[in-house]
Amino acid sequence: MRQTVRAWTEAAETFALEVIFGQRQGKRATVLRGLLFGLSKLFALAVKARRFLYDVRILRDSTIGVQVIAIGNLTVGGTGKTPVVEKFARELKDQGRNVAILSRGYRSKPTPLAKRLLNKALFREEKTPPRVVSDGKSLLLDSDTAGDEPYMLASNLKDVVVLVDKDRVKAGLYAIEKFGCDTLLLDDGFQYWRLRGRRHDVVLVDCQQPFGNEHLLPRGTLREPPSHLARARTVFITKSDGQTTDLRRRISQFNRDARVVECVHQPLYFEDVFTGQQRGLDLLRDRRVASLSGIAQPESFESSLIQLGARLVYTKRFADHHRFTQQEVLNVINRSKKRQASMVITTQKDAVRFPKLDRRDLPVYFMRVEIRIVRGAKDFQECVRQICFR
Repeated sequence: MRQTVRAWTEAAETFALEVIFGQRQGKRATVLRGLLFGLSKLFALAVKARRFLYDVRILRDSTIGVQVIAIGNLTVGGTGKTPVVEKFARELKDQGRNVAILSRGYRSKPTPLAKRLLNKALFREEKTPPRVVSDGKSLLLDSDTAGDEPYMLASNLKDVVVLVDKDRVKAGLYAIEKFGCDTLLLDDGFQYWRLRGRRHDVVLVDCQQPFGNEHLLPRGTLREPPSHLARARTVFITKSDGQTTDLRRRISQFNRDARVVECVHQPLYFEDVFTGQQRGLDLLRDRRVASLSGIAQPESFESSLIQLGARLVYTKRFADHHRFTQQEVLNVINRSKKRQASMVITTQKDAVRFPKLDRRDLPVYFMRVEIRIVRGAKDFQECVRQICFR
């Protein structure tokens, strides 16, 4: 049942994106875009009203006495946020901070419905503790329970606490009381206004699609108008191609004071999804390769494989956060063999959702990446310094 719901949801998301970005044509698609445009105007009013209610203190935020770094996007998905969160966590940890990453756990396995109803009936919803993906020593949950990004962060950051809960005030208090954390990183937290305190907002802007198609949800992919960049203390331009003069000028129109840091996603190595064997970046050179992905913007991933020398003979894309079945992976392997591919390459974010396979006729590797700052390194270090020694 759950798999059927996910399949329906993914199909609906794919259809909606095709309509939003004009890939679907015809009268019905045009009418739907008009309807979505009207809804986006209502969404804009809702965003402004919610912000106003926080500003006049009708909706209350919370201060819990520690440093809070909220890292997020103006758009929905695809900016390469997880490696940036990892970069901040490593730097802060190296500077002596006791760090916890707080995530809402997008598409993680929900608490059973009966338990949720019982908790609400007994007014004990807030007593349910957050899910501990990592206690800073051990990985405690799988990706299905934790969610893709929290599991991936916990796998890459062995000494950082990772918690999942929609209520990140509660999760933050738990991190402080249970693990003694003094610095909280809010993964996808730019729109989470309930947790304030000594807060530093970091916004990611994708160099390739800075503001989507310039429309707010549901006509576009913007969660907030670009003018709301004014709240940011630091702006990360991700996937930078070096030609960012116009984008920097536009960012400065909304926020002249924010530090602007440019970065790229740098491949480190390839790792076998099932055996853990690591291979160097020369693995792909002059090899026939297939790619498999379920991420928001697969084009960047596929381009990086070609840049590493691969001859990309087959690509298979699924919806973002797709949870693969054994048969789907086997189908990709079989089709890759027919194209005479010597291996299948996926992303680390996808690899955490792979099922176990009874047979593997081709090796399957994921590409491990991290961000490399190409411009604004001093600004980044100053940002970390201010957080650590404020």
